[in-house]
Amino acid sequence: MVARRMFLFVTSLLICGHVFGQADEGSRIKQLHIYQDSLASLGKKMVNDENDLERKNANYRFIKTLVSALKINNSFLFPFDSVKSISILNSPDNRFRIMSWHVMNQDGSYRFYGTIQLNSGGPLKMFPLEDYSPLLKNPEDSVTDNRKWYGAQYYKIIPVYAQKPYYVLLGWKGNTVKSTKKVLEVLSFNNGEKPSFGMPVFEGNGKSRKRVIFEYARQVSMLLRYVSDQNLIVFDHLAPPDKKMKDQPETFGPDLTYDGYKLKDGHWAYVENLDMRNIPSNSDAEYVDPKKQAAKDKTLIHSN
Repeated sequence: MVARRMFLFVTSLLICGHVFGQADEGSRIKQLHIYQDSLASLGKKMVNDENDLERKNANYRFIKTLVSALKINNSFLFPFDSVKSISILNSPDNRFRIMSWHVMNQDGSYRFYGTIQLNSGGPLKMFPLEDYSPLLKNPEDSVTDNRKWYGAQYYKIIPVYAQKPYYVLLGWKGNTVKSTKKVLEVLSFNNGEKPSFGMPVFEGNGKSRKRVIFEYARQVSMLLRYVSDQNLIVFDHLAPPDKKMKDQPETFGPDLTYDGYKLKDGHWAYVENLDMRNIPSNSDAEYVDPKKQAAKDKTLIHSN
C-alpha cells in the first residue's frame, strides 16, 4: 500500500513537472514572438523613415529589444524570420549565428551593426559587433576583434576546415552616395569562442590579403557569390570607364569578365578570366538593400 502511494506521488510529480514545463515553453515562445513583432516594426522604421534622427532612435531601441530577446533561454533556436530588415545567418555547423544590419546616415553613408550569438545551449553568449571602419587605415591587412569590426551586412557563410578552422563571410557594405562596397571577410574563434576577424588566406597578385574589399559605382551591381561544388568564390571584374580614372574606384563597374578565388589547402588562390559557362546559374542570393526592396514592392503594389 505504501509502495503504491509512493508510486502515485512520484507519477503526479512527473505529470505536474511535464505540464509546467510545457507552460514555461509556451510562455517563452510567446514572449519571443512579442519581441519579434517589436523588432519587425522597429526594423522597418530604421530602414525606411525619412528622418535621420528617427532612424537612429529606432535602431537604439532595436538593439535594446534584441538583447532582451536573446537573453531568453534557448533563444538561439528562434529564427526571428519576420524581421526582414536585418540579415540572420546560421553557420552550417550550427556553432553560431551572426546578425548584421545597417542604418543610413543623412549624408548617404552607412553605419553597420551586428552581433554574434554562440550556440551555448544555456545562458546567452554574445559578442556585439562595433563598426570601426572609418578608423581602419589598411583594412585588407588588419586582424581585428568584435570591437574593431569592419562593418558589413552578410549574406553567406562558407566554412573552411583548415588546420585552424575559419569561416568566409560574403557581405554588402554600402559606402557613400558615390560608391558601394562588398567584402570577403574571415571569421575565426580564439580559445574556442572569442571572435577574430581577418586572416591571411587570400593569395594573388603577389600579395596575401586578410580580407578582400571591392568598391564600385553606387548605380551599378556587382556579382559576388560562392559556387559550393567547385569551392570557388566568383565575382565581377571591376574596371574604370576610362583608364584615366584607374584611381577612382567610385567610377568602377563590371566589364563582363569574371575572376575568383579557388580554395586549395586552406587558402584561396586568385583565378583570372573565369569561363562563366562552366559556372552553375543557380546563384546564391545576393544582398538586397531593404530600402530598395521596399520601394520596389511598393511600386509593384501600385502597378497591380
